[in-house]
Amino acid sequence: MTRIVISDIQPNLKRSNVVRVKGAALDFARHNRTVFFQKQGLLKKDKGYRRYASKVERALQDKPEGPVDIPHKALVAKRLSQCLNPVLPSGVHQKTLDVYTYIFSTIGKEQLSLDLPLYLPGLTPVLSFASLSVKPTVLLLFENYILAARPKSLRPALKAIILALLPGLEEESSEEFERTLGILESLKNAVGLDEQKISNETDMSGHQYFWQCLFLASITSSSRRAGALAYLIRNLPHLGAGAVSETRLNGHGKQGSFSVKFSPSIETVTAPDPGLLIRCFCVGLQDEQLLTQRGFLDLLVTHLPLYSAVIRHKVVREDLIRLVTSASSVVTRRDMSLNRRLWSWFLGPETSTSRNEGSPVALKAPESNGVGNQEHESLEEQSNYFKRFGLEPLVQSIEGMIKSSFTNPAERARPLRICLSLMDRWEIGGLVIPQIFSPAVQSVWKYQTVAPSRDSYAEVLRSGNVFFDGVESGLIWTEIYKTIARAFSFPSLDVSKTHESLDLVLFITTNFNIREEEMLIIHMPLTCLVLLLNIRMFMKQPSMIHEALSTQAAHIALKITNRLFDLIPHRAFILEDGTQEGTSAVEGSQHLKLEDHEILNVVDTFYTHNQGNLDVASPPFSATTIGRLVFQEAIKLVTQCLLLDTPTTINESVMAIFDIIARKVTTTRISSTVLSSFHSSLANRTLAKDLKSKEINNFPIICAKVSTLEAICRAPSSRSRSLIPERLVRQLIPSLVASLWRYLSPSNPKYQVEAVRCIWRLQSLSSDLKMIESTLSGLMVSSEESGEGLVADIENVRRFITLWTHSPLTSSVSQSRRSSLVQTKHNSTKLDSTVRHEFFVLKQPLLLVLDVLDAPESELFSFVVSWLESLPNIKMILDMLVDCLNQILSVSTKAPDTGTDNNGGVALNTENEDLGLCLYYLQTINNLMQCSSDKLSPALASSRSSSETSEHPLSSNQEQLAHICLGVLERRFARAASPSDVSFRLNQIALSLIRQLLLGSTSASFHEIEVDVTLMSELLLSIRHAEHSFQVSFMDVILEALRARVSQSQSLQPALRRQATSRDLTPVALSLSIPEKEDWKPTPVKSKMLPSKLMECLKSGLTSPNCRSVLDSWVRFLNNCLPLYAENIFQVLIPITDCLCKSLATAFKDVQNLFAERENSSSSVLEPALVLLLTGLEQSLAIGHDRLMEDEATNILVKSPEQSQGFFGNMVSGVFTGDSNRTKSMTANNRLTVLLCFKDAIRVCFEIWSWGGLGAETSSRDSSSSASFNYTTLRLRNRTRRIFENLFAAEALECLETLIELWCQFMESSNTNQSSSVLNLLQILDGSRPKNTIPAIFNAIYSRTNPGALEPARKSTLTSNLSDTNLSTFLVAYARSLDDDAMDEIWSDCMTFLKDVLANPMPHRQTLPRLLEFTAILGEKVDNTNFGEQRKMRRELADLFVRLLTATLTIRPIGFSYEPSQTLNPEKISTDAIAGRRSLEIRAAVGTDGVLPVLASITPKLSKILVDTDRVLAVATIASTQVIVPTIRSKSFPENLTRHMLDLLIALANVPEAVKSWKRDVTEVFNDAKFFGTSVRLVEDGWFPVLRQWSLLDKERMPEMLSRLSTPTAAGLMFGVGASSARLEADRKTQLNLRRIATMILAAPDDTFVANLTVLQEKLIDLVNATAASSPSSLTRAEIYMVIRALLLKTSPIHLSSFWPVVNTELCDAISNAFPESDEEYNVNCLLQACKLLDTLLTLGLEDFQMQEWLFITDTTDAVYRPSNCSSVALLDELAEGLDASQGGSLNYINPLTANPQVGKRRPLLTAELTRGIKPERIMDTILRPFFRQLSISTFENTYSMDAPDLKACLDDLIADLFDDSTLV
Repeated sequence: MTRIVISDIQPNLKRSNVVRVKGAALDFARHNRTVFFQKQGLLKKDKGYRRYASKVERALQDKPEGPVDIPHKALVAKRLSQCLNPVLPSGVHQKTLDVYTYIFSTIGKEQLSLDLPLYLPGLTPVLSFASLSVKPTVLLLFENYILAARPKSLRPALKAIILALLPGLEEESSEEFERTLGILESLKNAVGLDEQKISNETDMSGHQYFWQCLFLASITSSSRRAGALAYLIRNLPHLGAGAVSETRLNGHGKQGSFSVKFSPSIETVTAPDPGLLIRCFCVGLQDEQLLTQRGFLDLLVTHLPLYSAVIRHKVVREDLIRLVTSASSVVTRRDMSLNRRLWSWFLGPETSTSRNEGSPVALKAPESNGVGNQEHESLEEQSNYFKRFGLEPLVQSIEGMIKSSFTNPAERARPLRICLSLMDRWEIGGLVIPQIFSPAVQSVWKYQTVAPSRDSYAEVLRSGNVFFDGVESGLIWTEIYKTIARAFSFPSLDVSKTHESLDLVLFITTNFNIREEEMLIIHMPLTCLVLLLNIRMFMKQPSMIHEALSTQAAHIALKITNRLFDLIPHRAFILEDGTQEGTSAVEGSQHLKLEDHEILNVVDTFYTHNQGNLDVASPPFSATTIGRLVFQEAIKLVTQCLLLDTPTTINESVMAIFDIIARKVTTTRISSTVLSSFHSSLANRTLAKDLKSKEINNFPIICAKVSTLEAICRAPSSRSRSLIPERLVRQLIPSLVASLWRYLSPSNPKYQVEAVRCIWRLQSLSSDLKMIESTLSGLMVSSEESGEGLVADIENVRRFITLWTHSPLTSSVSQSRRSSLVQTKHNSTKLDSTVRHEFFVLKQPLLLVLDVLDAPESELFSFVVSWLESLPNIKMILDMLVDCLNQILSVSTKAPDTGTDNNGGVALNTENEDLGLCLYYLQTINNLMQCSSDKLSPALASSRSSSETSEHPLSSNQEQLAHICLGVLERRFARAASPSDVSFRLNQIALSLIRQLLLGSTSASFHEIEVDVTLMSELLLSIRHAEHSFQVSFMDVILEALRARVSQSQSLQPALRRQATSRDLTPVALSLSIPEKEDWKPTPVKSKMLPSKLMECLKSGLTSPNCRSVLDSWVRFLNNCLPLYAENIFQVLIPITDCLCKSLATAFKDVQNLFAERENSSSSVLEPALVLLLTGLEQSLAIGHDRLMEDEATNILVKSPEQSQGFFGNMVSGVFTGDSNRTKSMTANNRLTVLLCFKDAIRVCFEIWSWGGLGAETSSRDSSSSASFNYTTLRLRNRTRRIFENLFAAEALECLETLIELWCQFMESSNTNQSSSVLNLLQILDGSRPKNTIPAIFNAIYSRTNPGALEPARKSTLTSNLSDTNLSTFLVAYARSLDDDAMDEIWSDCMTFLKDVLANPMPHRQTLPRLLEFTAILGEKVDNTNFGEQRKMRRELADLFVRLLTATLTIRPIGFSYEPSQTLNPEKISTDAIAGRRSLEIRAAVGTDGVLPVLASITPKLSKILVDTDRVLAVATIASTQVIVPTIRSKSFPENLTRHMLDLLIALANVPEAVKSWKRDVTEVFNDAKFFGTSVRLVEDGWFPVLRQWSLLDKERMPEMLSRLSTPTAAGLMFGVGASSARLEADRKTQLNLRRIATMILAAPDDTFVANLTVLQEKLIDLVNATAASSPSSLTRAEIYMVIRALLLKTSPIHLSSFWPVVNTELCDAISNAFPESDEEYNVNCLLQACKLLDTLLTLGLEDFQMQEWLFITDTTDAVYRPSNCSSVALLDELAEGLDASQGGSLNYINPLTANPQVGKRRPLLTAELTRGIKPERIMDTILRPFFRQLSISTFENTYSMDAPDLKACLDDLIADLFDDSTLV
């Protein structure tokens, strides 16, 4: 007999497994043994169960007379419970219940009390599914027999009995309702009886225990909650009354604390702890059934009001909050019936009722006789009731929901929706929302950082907006004001909290609707006033404002203020009658004299005491007054910014706010003190300090002053004059222009664009056009205090050029060239008039610059020439000069002493003033034509508009100049006697101009100068001493000397000169100072004729910082010297290139630091220096490459006539061959030199090009100079792009390889932005179009794999450190980045390349996987296009793909790479999944495993790539036979299994053509015994999707697996080694099959194998009967428990009803054998798995098992509050006590709850992590004994916490057990 229960109820079963009977009873047991031991297999269908019940009944009727126990009662009870299966007909149920009745009547009350654990589990679920005819029988059993049992026996099973009876209370109109109700009452009384008591009094502790069990039943069983509700409605005592307060006196006779005494009826439901009562209501209020929720709400209103003493004195605060949370959550159902009941509970009973019943609503309303007053009194009493009893817990409950860490949008928005519904009742919402508003908005604000997706955040934000719109405006702005006040809580200011609070306010003002009229007119102006005050006080702290966090906080506050002022309308500062001043002028003046704290106190009173409610109090200030205060505070803030050294961003924000205020607030009343301080701040530090300072940090202050002045001057004239007088404006504008002038220096380009804009903004404010012009002219001729006037003039000219470059007049002309240059914000509607107006301002400074052309020997001359030649259109300057001449001539002809000749020629006044001006302008034009003839020629020939001052409005400037010059020559004063006379010089200039106009170009002669090496030494000295003018002179002389030296031996030969490619400041083709002939080119000479110091000079000049100002001259000097080196140029090319690259890197780093967000250092970096160095680098490389091309062309050997084959012929041939080889070697070295220089140039140029591009880092940039930054980066990107174009045109393959090398380096460092920049660069270059790039990549690959197949011209020099795998990886990335339309260009090249690879695949064996991926990409892109013959192309591509796949897998089979010595599992390399671009490099490093991810990614797209079904099937077959099969048949399986292999299996599963081969492979893997050695992390995400698809496609998998399970048998077994081996083999096979079944159940969707449950149950029942000697043996029980755990997790409970008798019996049997006196020794793994099964059952909390869990644990309050006279009868509790007693006391164990804490959800105590690594012999003491002791209390705590079960944890633990092959036999 199998022992089922071991307890104090049945102590005899502990000692023996056989029931000892005597005499006739023993014969009766033996006679009916066959009946009682009916096998499970014979109980088939309905007749089998009915027949068994009848046989048992007849056998029992034949029992002998006398007290005879039921033989084999455990097995009989098990079979009878199986007969009560819900799927069986009611006739079987009725017959089974008759047997129960007969057994109970036979064994009697005492024996039934002992055997109750055997028979009760089968009866408890019957009432829930019994038919109408069966229910009376069930109730009769409980009435007559169960209730008659001893109270000591009923107490442990009380919860199960209540759960069994509650279904009878679900239908109130049913016949069983009253009867069931009576049974429960009898049960309550029965469990409270104590047989040892003589009195008939009821035991209150028993009633308390009954109520606690009832509450537990309602909490844990949702299906029986309706019955529990029906019982509570009729029997729950009213908890709102019956409490009597008694005063307890202390020892001195004084009144002390109060103690509350409750009535006995209340004590019965609240003792020992009201927590279960509260939780019963909580789960009822959260029930899914609307009627159940309504019933519990009714019960809450009538029996548990908020004022009840139970809630106030017995319920802890946490439980009350839990109850209020559950109750308030009903509003989310939007059901009015629920809401009405909730309002009744919150607001208390009606007024009349409360007065009559004496409810504790102690607040009284004023007495009144009116009906309206009575209603008001009632509402006031309700509000006071809620405020007293419900407000605090409701607020705390909502705050708890808000502070929860849910990321689910529905849960996150739940408190917001509750608050929105609460606002329907103002008595509730009006008190709750003020306390909840701020936390609710903060919750929405913080959710944006933790939201799982953008849609989730959008959903929560929508709920927040709906809630926000329902809140009163006054409350909203009260909370905003409080948040701002907390942010600026002086003096104890925490900057981090300030930052956080201001972020919240910014979030509110940005994301919510704040455009209501009351907000715009009243609250926003007040809030802005408070912000301005606080910001000003915050910025008074100098130590804080320069901290980064403080600056950010101030910036956020200003951003909020700016946004609010943008929204405030103009009418907010105007009274309602339309006036601005109003009648309270005196009052307004008084307000202007208020101190800061007084203003804040007035606003604080309005918001703190009156909640911003306009119905309670009027606004603290009138519209006019608030306007005055706001404007005055803005003036104060601007004043403070001008006086303090505040950051640039702060100044810009303040000025933007002031500009808005100046436009919207029209007040003129400002305190005289404030106005005086404002004027002082504008005049302070404007000129003297700024001009003398060498730092650039004052620009924000200057810009702020400009903005302030602009804002004031834009205001209406009356107000602007009152704020700042015209006299002060006329003083400030020149001073500000002078201050801005120093920021135009090219050495500091950080604020150039901004400074120019400020100057033109000042010009727009001045009514006197001469003011700016005169100021600029004065600055142009001013000098520094050091006396170095020449230096000052150079710097001023450069500043003017900067002003010219960024002025609107130049940007409007050159829009087509510099489209990215940002236009100024004050553009005129008429461009022509604007340009003419601005040109007039720059006229005099421009003439001062042009005067430099009169002195060619000056340092400025070459610089101005370079600038003029860099101008996009010099026509503007020429037009201005011609207009000036026309104006002079027109005025002269109208003078009285001016005459004209008969021919109507031009007459000039003979006064020196007019003659001097005419001479000056003609001389300037002459200088222009001499210095910039190429640029001036188009301007002379271009047409021009007619001028009012011109007498001859001709079509071009050339004709006008010719007319003027001819007129000058024809006059009488043209023949002057003295050469120094003005007239003489005027004639000479006129003749010179005419000659140049006729010739169309100019030329000049250079004088030959003797030079020596000493000149170069002097040049080096001038470099060291920064003598710029000497440097230019020296270079001119040296260059001419070098040309003379070359000309001494050879005559000059005309040749075309290389054209310049730069469009920047200085074209290279120009001479240094004297124009040269463009057809001159020196004949190549040997470098030994050139001095050795020439290279030293070049390197010093290009690298020295002292030469930056004349760098353009050095670049021209370099480009003119390099051709002189002739064939030895390659010896100097690398040093020169290295020098230029280092200079570029240094200059570029300086420019980067300049624009970085840090303190600016005084740097002499010229931004044009980068462009000049780039130009020099480009020209140097071009010269070197041209020379290389010439050498290679001249060194081609012409085939000589065939020599004789004699000795002499062979010798001569050998001599010439040796010369030829040396020449080729020298040419190869030269090529290598040039290519190395190309590589260095590409690296530097790419670094410059990628700066400022898309995706570049922006966090370190200074946002205040964004316009200048954009301008600078655009110029540099355009310049480097042109260099790239030229380099690619020269050496496409080598340049491409260099970029690919950079791409690989970026990929290795995970710099995705830079790697993307490489691909973007290739996309935009004309020389790297796909039709050029793809063949170049192919050539690069061939150069490394099979160079002999390439022509010499297509081979790479292999200067780049690239492998063929790197190139193929880049090929895939590049192909993926191409547009689909590019396939037309590259198709033929790709097909040719792939065919060549397939013709000889061995050299490409390492790149074949990448080429396979490349082919797939081609197929995808071709599928999206329609060019060419699609069908033919697709067929060709498919054929190549199949052949390529075959070649890939044939050259090196997959199985070869998975030998044990070569296995390399990427899963063990990194715990993260291999994905993205970096995965390409990792997979390449792994080896041939790279084909797996490629196949896995390609397989889903096979239909697009191959089109043909046969080819898809062929590829699937190849993948199966050559990839999957070798892997699974490898010796290293499953260690060689990777995630990519599983991805491939999943991908094949979705290909219909691959089903057959794929199913075969999966079947083979699944049937392999090594399958359960797979890594656990690969199972759930890898194998489960595969097995899920496999099981769904093949429905016969599960039946086939079940058929493998054999019934245990002992027949035929022999003793000895053979028998043991056979049994172990059978055990192993059964274990594997059971694990396969469990794995299939877990992998498949829920309820997939419901149809197979019957067969599965039969197989499991057969296996549990196995013994230690059977085959298979009882060792397979552990796997049986795993299968049951899988069924519990993946099958609905309704389908498992037939399993519970088996589960109950097996768990009892397994755990019982853990007792020390147990005869049968259980395997420790089986015992551990049985405990895990029980742990899983208790964690899931299945309702069907709840009626049986009392057999194993104490599932009631006795687990915590155990009576002293009652011991636990639960199996695990007894086992724990027995083990402790047998081993001499309790064990110092590790508490599983401590090792695996329960947080958030219920998790099993026994996990795989807890048991991993523990030896089997220590599992009992280390794991199981603590588990036995803790399980009861842990389960009760889980129930008490009402946490949901963690299904994922249960699943993970079962997977870990299944795939632990160490537990297999």
